[in-house]
Amino acid sequence: MSTLSVPADVPSPAEDAERLYQAFSGWGTNEGQIVSILAHRNAEQRRVIRKVYAETYGEDLLKSLDKELSQEFEKLVLLWTLDPAERDALLANEAVRKWNPRDRVLIEIACARSSTELILVRQAYHVRYKKSLEEDVACHTTGDIRKLLLPLLTAYRYEGTEVNMVLAKSEAKILHENISDKAYNHEDLIRIISTRSKTQLAATFNHYIDLFENPILKDLEPEAEDEYVSLLVAAIQCLSLPEEYFEKVIRLAINKLGTDEEALTRVVATRAEVDLRKVSEAYYRRNSVSLAHAVASDTSGDYQAMLLALIGHDPSC
Repeated sequence: MSTLSVPADVPSPAEDAERLYQAFSGWGTNEGQIVSILAHRNAEQRRVIRKVYAETYGEDLLKSLDKELSQEFEKLVLLWTLDPAERDALLANEAVRKWNPRDRVLIEIACARSSTELILVRQAYHVRYKKSLEEDVACHTTGDIRKLLLPLLTAYRYEGTEVNMVLAKSEAKILHENISDKAYNHEDLIRIISTRSKTQLAATFNHYIDLFENPILKDLEPEAEDEYVSLLVAAIQCLSLPEEYFEKVIRLAINKLGTDEEALTRVVATRAEVDLRKVSEAYYRRNSVSLAHAVASDTSGDYQAMLLALIGHDPSC
């Protein structure tokens, strides 16, 4: 469920482009006008605005924004203005270039997007960086982590609702056997996690609980400090409980000593048009405070205003 608020009467792309151009003109930048436009347009509307802006003013809107804005506000606006596939390609490239086994960006892109979205990300990556995402990941990772990431990033999962309950029960047993043997890198375990549909996996994880009493994530918990297992846990969370996964990312970003703006920006920008309302609901259940209140308490200025707009919070209410 999206938190994006788009007005009933949206101005034409030409009007929006003109108002954005005006926001960059004169003494100082009108950041409020930028927020009022871009934070209230969906991906297709932003794409057309960017096209019209380039045709009218001879410059990519992203370049104009980059020249006029700064710091975390700039990062959020630029990330949000990008087409979703372009955005994920950029995030993936940044994650690969500064590779850290504790980084969850590639797992999020591989597991929290649909199969079609993942294909578009890989195409956008190829266009932007003149090489494949798989090639870069293979070059920058090794061992079990590479063994897990590559099939996740190249998967094309069935997106329908059909579930094979016999298979689910059988594969729940396979998962349990591998986890009990601490064979977390077993090819069968990786095959199941990286190829089965999300509905099939949900049935498998339910059978896992029925047969062995504990949720699969609880059985993995004792080894979660291991870098590979922590990535495996994140993959299972993104595939089965994305709202709870992203709630935790935001909670840790806000509650740590000093805000992790990079994580907060990434989650809000990538989930606002997808399921940020569910993430917000999960945040309230877990913390007994609204996500908007928590973000407002931990951020400030134009960055705060853009975040709150994307979260769907109207300060006037």
